[in-house]
Amino acid sequence: MLTEFRNFIARGNVMDMAVGIIVGAAFTAIVTSLVGDLINPFIGLFTGGIDFTGMFYVLGPTDYASLEEARASGDPVFAYGAFVMAVINFLIVAFVVFMLVKLVNRVKDAAMREEVEAEPSVPPADPGPTERQLLIEIRDALLERPKA
Repeated sequence: MLTEFRNFIARGNVMDMAVGIIVGAAFTAIVTSLVGDLINPFIGLFTGGIDFTGMFYVLGPTDYASLEEARASGDPVFAYGAFVMAVINFLIVAFVVFMLVKLVNRVKDAAMREEVEAEPSVPPADPGPTERQLLIEIRDALLERPKA
């Protein structure tokens, strides 16, 4: 069992996946900062400073001034604002990742084009006669043979 586990871990795709997860975790911190520190202030500017995260509805008889108060009281709270912000953050993160993948693909395609252009063009090898041509030659050779 240990040998199987060692072989599983030593496979290239497992190591690639581990590197991808580590880089993804680091990238998540960058994207979270981008969204929270750079993009959300602009959203707040366009929405008149509305902070969706503070929007909630208490499913009980008491009203509270803030979401933190309502949650601390133990009353059931429907925090729809936090969900709205999570959806907005997801859409922003998805768009940023889309743009990043698009950029990486464009760079990769440009590198592939340069590689193809740099390779010397080799003339295609002579494919030789086709099967039909060979059969015609065999037939003609048989017809030209003297009959016994």
